[in-house]
Amino acid sequence: MNEKAQTIRLHEADDVVVAVNPIAAGTWIEAAGVRTTGNIPAGHKVAIHAIPADGPVRRYNQVIGFASKPIAPGEHVHVQNLTMHDFSRDYAFCSERRPASTTLSEASFQGIVRSPGRVATRNYIGIVSTVNCSATVSKKIAEVLNYQVLPEYPNIDGAVALTHTTGCGMADEGEGFTILQRTLAGYSRHVNFGAVLMIGLGCEVNQISTLMRNQGLERGPLLATMTIQESGGTVKAVERGVSLIKEMLPQVNQVKREPVPASDLVVALQCGGSDGYSGISANPALGAAVDLLVSAGGTAILSETPEIYGAEHLLTRRAVSQEVGEKLIARIKWWEAYTARNNAEMNNNPSPGNKAGGLSTILEKSLGAVAKGGTTNLVEVYEYAEPVTAHGLVFMDTPGHDPVAATGQVAGGANLICFTTGRGSVYGCKPAPSLKLATNSTLFHRMSDDMDINCGEILDGAASLEEVGHRIFQLMLETASGRKSRSEEHGFGAEEFAPWMIGAVM
Repeated sequence: MNEKAQTIRLHEADDVVVAVNPIAAGTWIEAAGVRTTGNIPAGHKVAIHAIPADGPVRRYNQVIGFASKPIAPGEHVHVQNLTMHDFSRDYAFCSERRPASTTLSEASFQGIVRSPGRVATRNYIGIVSTVNCSATVSKKIAEVLNYQVLPEYPNIDGAVALTHTTGCGMADEGEGFTILQRTLAGYSRHVNFGAVLMIGLGCEVNQISTLMRNQGLERGPLLATMTIQESGGTVKAVERGVSLIKEMLPQVNQVKREPVPASDLVVALQCGGSDGYSGISANPALGAAVDLLVSAGGTAILSETPEIYGAEHLLTRRAVSQEVGEKLIARIKWWEAYTARNNAEMNNNPSPGNKAGGLSTILEKSLGAVAKGGTTNLVEVYEYAEPVTAHGLVFMDTPGHDPVAATGQVAGGANLICFTTGRGSVYGCKPAPSLKLATNSTLFHRMSDDMDINCGEILDGAASLEEVGHRIFQLMLETASGRKSRSEEHGFGAEEFAPWMIGAVM
């Protein structure tokens, strides 16, 4: 690309090009050989030849939808003339699997070693609510700690109250209950928490004793539990909670950072507020960084099953085994059934903001979203909030809603998040630091207080995709070593805790 480029064509077989900047009606697009028939917003698509009604429309040399009516050369291609049809996809399991690499890079960061194989990027105190009824007490305890106690403990990053809206009025078995318990347990054992206090009300469905037993948790010097009812009410519960945590602080404060290999990084991959540039700049640049991370022995967690829908065949081809590929397809089929029984469909996504940014169908959004996973093998597929133990690129089944998806990834063990955005998402996810990658320079400069890296330089012709990928990887290492992300500077991360809620509320 260069500064004078009007549009981007991603593949020679594509039926559309993407506007780099707004294009006025009647503009001749030299590279495409067409004249625009109407105004084209930035990030939106222009047809480069006539497309018949019901004809497939390709971007990335992949089908992103079908023409709902004839489309003329130079016409704006978007929701008004692009629709979804069912069409077959060749999963071709393992056909693009690469030989396993044994060469690891020398990349490293300054981490906090908890025990062999457990390396933290932050050192927080976690206060985990088992039920919505204990949310206020949890927040009050965190407030006392952060403002009155922790200033005396410089090696502790803060106290985080993880509250939510469920934990009672639900069945005590089944998918919803299991997911909630698995999520709370994942945070309770998260490596970025030096110590954890778990708080319940006392009479809720999600009993602490059941959670501990089902999830293999054990009380100890750095994991305490209590309920408000047994403590004597709100005031006494806050006092008791602060007292329990005070006993832990001297040990939690005795940490130091030391050099550890990049193989100890577990990075959650997220995108939110996506636009027409996401699949061109930030997502593939993050994919390039993921390739570097995986080559260093690290782990990257791709997620958001509804947002890889229609592009899953690109992942099954890279699966290390047919079993892994079929695990992914099983989750796709679960989602088809799940949305159907809730009178919805997978193409209800993209969001209004996505569409305003140029994304027309879930197929188009998914093809761009998959790019975050780079080009390496898919080595495993996990259900929501399951502990991630494999090294390499893995997939976790989550909803597409960013806070819910990231909560599952962090519960699974992610100690860092990379989050691409084109419309401008503000998000953090304590205890894991979250990096924001802007897809375009306009967004980066408009929201400079929230963005960590400008991937728009790829569109501007100022940097290559590979160069930005290296910058992202380097920033991963620096952030894992203690450098604060923009979202951390603003204090984001506690309110965004959002476990996936499935099942009847009773």
